[in-house]
Amino acid sequence: MSSMTGGQEKAYVDEALKEILPRLVGMRQDLHMHPELGFEEHRTAKIVADFLREIGLEVHEGVGKTGVVGVLRKGSGSRSVGLRADMDALPIIEQGTPEYVSQNHGVMHACGHDGHTTMLLGAAWLLANTVEFSGTVNFIFQPAEEGQAGAKAMIDDGLFTRFPCDSVFAVHNWPELPEGVAQTRHGAIMAAADRFDIRVFGGGGHAAQPHLSPDTMLATSELVVQLNTIISRCIDPTDPALLTVTQVQGGFSHNMIPAEARITGTVRSFDLRAQDIIEASLRRLAEYIPAAHGLQAEVKYNRYYPATINSAAEADIALQAAASAGLDTSVAPKPALTSEDFSFMLQQKPGAYLWLGQGDGSAKPLAPLHHPNYDFNDNVLPLGVKWFVEVVKKQLEHRLTL
Repeated sequence: MSSMTGGQEKAYVDEALKEILPRLVGMRQDLHMHPELGFEEHRTAKIVADFLREIGLEVHEGVGKTGVVGVLRKGSGSRSVGLRADMDALPIIEQGTPEYVSQNHGVMHACGHDGHTTMLLGAAWLLANTVEFSGTVNFIFQPAEEGQAGAKAMIDDGLFTRFPCDSVFAVHNWPELPEGVAQTRHGAIMAAADRFDIRVFGGGGHAAQPHLSPDTMLATSELVVQLNTIISRCIDPTDPALLTVTQVQGGFSHNMIPAEARITGTVRSFDLRAQDIIEASLRRLAEYIPAAHGLQAEVKYNRYYPATINSAAEADIALQAAASAGLDTSVAPKPALTSEDFSFMLQQKPGAYLWLGQGDGSAKPLAPLHHPNYDFNDNVLPLGVKWFVEVVKKQLEHRLTL
């Protein structure tokens, strides 16, 4: 009701959350027990769709293969907002020992998407039951964030045509920040992610007769070393960028120089010009170093995720919503070199991406993202729910209902 004071409104929302929180915790832990890889989130998508229907939303399944969109309309307002959560897990063998450990061997929720999905479901429940607003909220449950561009798949399937959004918002748990803390910033918040694969070939022979054939492993080793000079020697030292070689493969025997070897790695950057320089430098080194050894090289370079760029007005809204949700809010001092396919949505619509702290304050820090001992901190579920709700309240005219 419009006559509520700020304190009364907060108490009312907190009381409503108490009603649904035990169910949300159970749902989150159930999702953790049954993780699914990108574009395979069939069980997860069904749970999401069933819950949204239960609370009276219009539900659309199979958006971008396994994505789900729930639509909640109230009042006569024409404005709309999109709230996004990712649903997929990672191909990791879980090493933690919670009572809800993954039942799908080799797959685990090591990035907290089980928590993101649950927080957005909680926000849908709260908005459907306690908040009257004028406009449309599109709850976007996205598949395949982990390297398979599920956001782009949803966009290509008509996401913003079928479900118009004036702005879009997303949140990611952040173990490096304490529980109860939230950060974001204007502009870049996450890096562009590129993958490179280099095949060095044309050699091979007996290890005891290196003078008779080009040494593929020697050339590959030299190339790995030189790739690590690109950032320090080709990019302005004040521009954040990263190149990491993550795989070197070659050879089958201790006494044989292999016919070919392969190098794989990742590049992270925030500036298109830096991205161009890095790719051109990598291609140049991959051509000339093997050639100096009498070998050839083949390069595949894939710019698979663009940088995640917050629009200024929506970044401010995200921070204001975090403060209204009771979070200790500040501007992130620098972006992260991790990547996020929410970037594709931000290329289409103004919006913002928020980091939600989940560190528990113990002397032993929580396992980082993508670690086999990682687990989502259920204490932050209500904080994420309230943040999503506050975003809607700030974007659409609203009042609470008793």
